[in-house]
Amino acid sequence: MASYWKEKTVLITGATGFVGFWLAKHLVEEEAHVVALIRDWDPNCQLIRTGLVSKIQVVSANLADFAGVERTLSECEVDTVFHLGAQAIVGVAHRSPLLTFESNIRGTFNVLEACRVHKKLVKRVVVASSDKAYGVGPALPYTEDMPLQGQHPYDVSKSCVDLLAQCYWHTYELPVVIARCGNIYGGGDLNWSRIVPGTIRSLLQDKAPIIRSDGKFIRDYVYVEDAVQAYLLLARSIDERATAGEAFNFGPEKPMTVLEIVGVIQQVMGRGDLPPVVLDEVVAEIRDQYLCSRKAREKLGWKPAFSVAEGLARTVSWYRECLGG
Repeated sequence: MASYWKEKTVLITGATGFVGFWLAKHLVEEEAHVVALIRDWDPNCQLIRTGLVSKIQVVSANLADFAGVERTLSECEVDTVFHLGAQAIVGVAHRSPLLTFESNIRGTFNVLEACRVHKKLVKRVVVASSDKAYGVGPALPYTEDMPLQGQHPYDVSKSCVDLLAQCYWHTYELPVVIARCGNIYGGGDLNWSRIVPGTIRSLLQDKAPIIRSDGKFIRDYVYVEDAVQAYLLLARSIDERATAGEAFNFGPEKPMTVLEIVGVIQQVMGRGDLPPVVLDEVVAEIRDQYLCSRKAREKLGWKPAFSVAEGLARTVSWYRECLGG
């Protein structure tokens, strides 16, 4: 059977990020025509390092520039948009909130407005929100009907992203769906402040991993290929199941503390001889967050294909090769 994505023209914002790379890779393999909106040419990102960039169409533009986004949709005749582009580091958001708001909030309403202007072209839009959009919720796990009430800069930006997407559905019937994922990890993530790549790199360098919190913060950890499948299912669901305007949680429903995820990485790598250094100095982060993914299971048929141990084994293998360890 022909691929659903064959010959569709798909715009990915954030394609130089590690999740965007895995999504672009899958879509290229499915024979889609992939367009990547790129602000900065980063030779270290997977899209460029692997040569995948030669198999897609690259448009140099900034999400904060509406004219550039609108021109891309029109001239490339885009029918599907995956909006992943964002400033995605909590620590950076704490230091530079204006930068984060410009990228995440302005970038999102520019994309949504451009899609509205070209609604005859754009048939499906997937917006990457986050579990952070819920803020400090009244109960755990988060369900999709809970209020979005971020308090810190990154969390607020994601609450706004989510609400903007809902606004464009309810007001203009833009065919948009929203993905609220837990912490996504996998090969290609070069943001070493994140616990999974930071821990793996430290162990490969024979150093003790660093934990910025007290190690007891609880999170969901979603392997990147499972997240990509979630995004793809969401896009197709607009055609098949009339899910436009809805939000979906994606998590393994097996929350772990930071110390537990570090422990699994140590086990996978055989480095129990290097216990982590716990700094307990984190600021502006929610202590416990994890998701109920029942809606995604029942309406989309989504569930993780990889356990945490399997996902981390694949991730460690990628970093061993990348870092020459």
